[in-house]
Amino acid sequence: MGEILVEVATDQAFGHGVPAQLGISGDALNVAASAAAAGARVGLLAVLTDDDLGRAIAARIVELGVSPELLRFRPGQQGVYLVHCDPDGQREFSYARSGSVGSTLGPDDVDPAVFSAAGAVVAGGIACAISTTARAAVVKAASVAQRFVFDPNFRPRLTSVEDATAALLQLAPRAFLVTPSFPGETGALLGTSTPTEAAARLRGLGARNVAVTCGADGIQLDGEGRDGAAETAWIDSIPAPAVVDQTGAGDAFVGTLTARMILGDGFAEAARCGAAAASLVVGGKGGTGFIPTLEQTRAHAAGSPARLAREGAAPSHA
Repeated sequence: MGEILVEVATDQAFGHGVPAQLGISGDALNVAASAAAAGARVGLLAVLTDDDLGRAIAARIVELGVSPELLRFRPGQQGVYLVHCDPDGQREFSYARSGSVGSTLGPDDVDPAVFSAAGAVVAGGIACAISTTARAAVVKAASVAQRFVFDPNFRPRLTSVEDATAALLQLAPRAFLVTPSFPGETGALLGTSTPTEAAARLRGLGARNVAVTCGADGIQLDGEGRDGAAETAWIDSIPAPAVVDQTGAGDAFVGTLTARMILGDGFAEAARCGAAAASLVVGGKGGTGFIPTLEQTRAHAAGSPARLAREGAAPSHA
């Protein structure tokens, strides 16, 4: 659940006459598309404009294997962002989303019967930041979901550290899985200095599983094993075959990890699959420019050395 955005991507710095490519993205859609590609049946709760643009976006959602049944259509303005990517895959963003139709998402849009029946419900800090009604919708979803997954996805241009921290502290105790990034989010929102410390803090708040993403280094896991015992592991990152655009990599990790855990994979196995999906996504342009199939993701994961370091063996992040 969350906001869907029109993506205007350029290879050149923003300016008059610069060629651009139109796409459909946003963290909620990126997560949903990756979860669907990883084998899950996925629906997406989002609000679109009640016009030709909204219908075109809905058609793209269907192309990505995501059900349109939960979509809402209302009068308003679709949120837009411009992104310029340089050859190294680094990005420069400019947003036009204030008062967007997506921000009208509210608790009345959350059907308790649907959300309680889902294997997992995924939401993020961006949805909490775009409006008070959207945040209320996320809180309601968390209260009824069997398994609630929360990606803090802290964006300083959207919300304050104080508000983002409050959302994380409110939702972590209800979460099946939390996926913060180190060092930016964990330092700002939790005041922790290592991935292990951040994971332990969130587990202490009540989160059942935590995956702290550490960029090109890897992922620190702390959670419940299949037998109910605590499970910690370090998952090395998987090098990307090509880097075109880093947009959506974190979302691909969250969507794939969630789908594979719900479908029965162990935590470490699912996280490695998520890491492989994330490293493939950056080879496409835009948030949904390339969504690898499960077969492609598994082959990529199998082609890289699987080095899992158990508790106490994770790299130092002093």
